[in-house]
Amino acid sequence: MKLSVKIQPKSSKEAVEQLADGSYKIFVHSPPIDGKANAAVVEVLAKHFKVAKSNVKIVSGEKSRNKIVEIDA
Repeated sequence: MKLSVKIQPKSSKEAVEQLADGSYKIFVHSPPIDGKANAAVVEVLAKHFKVAKSNVKIVSGEKSRNKIVEIDA
């Protein structure tokens, strides 16, 4: 499944919230430097959807707060 997500880096919490429009907002502790926030997003989504980290891929938006993420069940 493909998800539209918005990332909030350097947050005080790590959480996943579903928004009214069906997209998700992801809060991560990591800063958006050297791909640390992207790695944290993959980890948080894998934990939330109870899948392996290898099943979560960022399809587009590597350098943007708005991303498209694909999760293989």
